[in-house]
Parts: sequence; C-alpha cells; structure tokens
Amino acid sequence: MRLDYFLAHSTGLSRKQVKVLIGRGEVQVEGEPRPKANTPLISGQGVWLRGEPVTLPGARYLMLHKPAGVVCSTDDPEHRTVLDLLPGELRRDVHPAGRLDRDTTGLVLLTSDGDWSHRLTSPNHACAKRYRVRCADPLSEQDLQSLRDGVLLRGEDKPTLPATAVRVSERELLLTITEGRYHQVKRMLAARGNKVIGLHREQIGEIALDAALAPGEYRQLTEEEIAGV
Repeated sequence: MRLDYFLAHSTGLSRKQVKVLIGRGEVQVEGEPRPKANTPLISGQGVWLRGEPVTLPGARYLMLHKPAGVVCSTDDPEHRTVLDLLPGELRRDVHPAGRLDRDTTGLVLLTSDGDWSHRLTSPNHACAKRYRVRCADPLSEQDLQSLRDGVLLRGEDKPTLPATAVRVSERELLLTITEGRYHQVKRMLAARGNKVIGLHREQIGEIALDAALAPGEYRQLTEEEIAGV
C-alpha cells in the first residue's frame, strides 16, 4: 500500500492534505529517511504523523433499522441512503451487506469487511433472512404450503427454494427465505395472487434486529453477532 493511501484511510484526511504533510517532513516511516507520497509500505512497517503512531482503523460492523424511503446504496442522487443515517466517521469504506427495497423497512447490516459481507450475501452460503409480511388479501393454508414448497416466479423457469412460512394473522406471516432473487418476497406472494402491502426484515442469519433501535437508528454489532456469520 502506498504511504499517501495508507495515511488517507487512517486519518480521514484527503490525499492532497496527506501529500502536504509528507512534503513538510511531518511523516516518518520506519527505515525510510525521506519518505515520499508513493513510498510502498511493507506489512508491519511503522508510520508516525507528528510523532504519533498511525494505524489503519479496524473493520466496522453495524446494524441499522432502515426506515421506508431510504435506499440501500452508498450513493444516490435522488434519495437518502443508509450511509446518510450514519455519522461521517463511520461512513468511510462501509457498505450494506445485502439490500432492501426503498419501501421495505427493517434490519440492514453494514460493514467495511468484504469477506464478512460475502459470507452474508453469497448464494453458496444460503444465509436465511426472516421477513414480517403484510398482505392485501387473506392467506389460506394452501398459500402457506405453496410458499414452503417453493413457487414459480413470473419470468423464471426454476421455483424458489423451500421457505419457512408461519401465519401471524389472517393477512400477516413470517417468511424465512435463503435466496436473494429480485423483489423475491413480493413476487412470491404475487405468484399466489396476493399483494404485499408491508414488508419488514427482522433477522439475517443469527442476527436479529435490536428491538431498542427506532427507525433510522444503528448500533455496533457485538463480538458474538460478528462471529456468528
């Protein structure tokens, strides 16, 4: 990693600001008498800024209660994103591990750890996701059994994988799926002639949305939650 890139990610300063500091001699690198901005760093090599040691920040793992109207993106010219709900110091290098539609609420996990994110989102890992679904029309036992067995979505030639469907009320169910097809939950209910009018994600894998978080609020994941993925 180049020295200027390392310092920018460690301090939050711009590359331009970092280059000025290096040019002033305010940055020292172990074994380098006169480091330059493009000096390559070796793993474990010490770096100091104004006499203070500099290290890369650790990976960040957050859960967020996404409100409706917010998009799961790192940048959007028209809508608020999940990153807009975080303070500036937490946004750097963080991305949502998986997505929710703009009108869907509930649990979103954000991280700067690409490998951890991949374990959550890769189809090979089949991470379970539980949704609370409100429907326009009553749900029959046949509807629930069809969701459990797998339904054929419009425009596709393979049915969905078996799901867990538990009735909550006449028009509400808890649906757990292990895939991430486009608008999958809405399309599954549409395949049964019903319409989703409310969708809320409660859990991803072993991580459940903290009931203490109001829409728009977030917290750090615990070590147990991080290790459970």
